[in-house]
Amino acid sequence: MMRLILTALIFVGGLANLVIGLGFLAMPYSLIGGFGLDPQGAAGLSTTRADFTAFFALSGVAMLYGGWKRSGEVLLVPAALFGIAFVGRAFSLVADGAYEGFAMPMLIEAVTTVVCLAGWRALPHDPPSSEF
Repeated sequence: MMRLILTALIFVGGLANLVIGLGFLAMPYSLIGGFGLDPQGAAGLSTTRADFTAFFALSGVAMLYGGWKRSGEVLLVPAALFGIAFVGRAFSLVADGAYEGFAMPMLIEAVTTVVCLAGWRALPHDPPSSEF
């Protein structure tokens, strides 16, 4: 039963991340403010669109694939991405100080990392392929 709940959490989180990633691709202005961003000109918007789409879409696809195929190994990708994001925010918290609402993104990153690592441990791992 716990594995089913964990798989559901992974799948729901993956779907949310994929939607956020596609949102940054299609309509970045609607999401920029919620992420504390203020891109300057076309270059800033292009960077926001590319980097945030890549981060969230890749995380989302990996979580969806891992949840759907019951593949624990692929969950290391979003665990690493969100884990590194958490470390970056923690570093910024020390270096730059707190700001209003700083805890929520850190909580989301920490929970996503823990859920993906738990899925990595609980779900089967793909056998190594002999094909290259």
